[in-house]
Amino acid sequence: MRRLVSETTLEPRQLILPMFIREGAREPIAISTMPGVYQHTRDTARKAIAEAAQLGLGGVMLFGVPSSKDEVGSGAVDPDGILNVAIRDAVSEVGDDLLVMSDLCLDEFTSHGHCGVLDSAGRVDNDATLKIYAEMGVAQASAGAHVVGPSGMMDGQVGVIRTALDAAGHLDTVILAYAAKYASAFFGPFREAVDSSLQGDRKTYQQDPANAREALREVDLDVAEGADIVMVKPALAYLDIIRQVRDHVDVPVAAYNISGEYAMVEAAAANGWIDRERAIMETLTSIRRAGADTILTYWAAEVAQLLHR
Repeated sequence: MRRLVSETTLEPRQLILPMFIREGAREPIAISTMPGVYQHTRDTARKAIAEAAQLGLGGVMLFGVPSSKDEVGSGAVDPDGILNVAIRDAVSEVGDDLLVMSDLCLDEFTSHGHCGVLDSAGRVDNDATLKIYAEMGVAQASAGAHVVGPSGMMDGQVGVIRTALDAAGHLDTVILAYAAKYASAFFGPFREAVDSSLQGDRKTYQQDPANAREALREVDLDVAEGADIVMVKPALAYLDIIRQVRDHVDVPVAAYNISGEYAMVEAAAANGWIDRERAIMETLTSIRRAGADTILTYWAAEVAQLLHR
């Protein structure tokens, strides 16, 4: 009876698996703050991506972990950089059977860990960063990415990426815009996952957790610039934002169930304080109930298997 009258569905096709691929890795490297999540080798990434396709997931979101970084994140635009190589690997493995998505941001590639390049005063230079984002978008689409995910929260990022993609003939490449990304404490474990070199914080370009109307303005700007999907990040502390965005736009809405949210459930479950599987399913169902059409979550593959039972 519960299944018959359930108002909210959770299906594998609605889930996207974020993955980290480490340059030069010979075996998967465990991420201590995210039990069960690894920095993949190219080979183990291919296997996980093939499994994601078999499970019927909506897609995979790829993050590169380079062996070296510099001030301008040059590895991000290098066709042989780890992220672009990982995209090619993924597409060669699954073709069009699974959406291959790529993170479009400089933070994994810069020696200072910021999402953009810095000016002479050490501040993020928005406009200089946009030029690199445009190159990154074309590089990722050329590698085969079906979807690019600009996550740096630079003003105008969607517009310049869309223009660059169209000019390069990538008319069908989808832009999943991180439209409402907050300066959150819950990003902590992710910093280990990508070996972040962050100096300082990102409060000058990520959103204030106290603001909701600002999120809708950011979403409107991204849609006007050509975003095909808009995303709210994080998810759990921002369920109200997900609902407001869902009610505000007519494009698909995604939400990112981020590292800190994952880590909290895993830590509580490891201590025997909560029922792990029930907590996972309740968490993801709440994000869907708030209005997210699709969810990026590190539990995607596991939940797909649970749903197939």
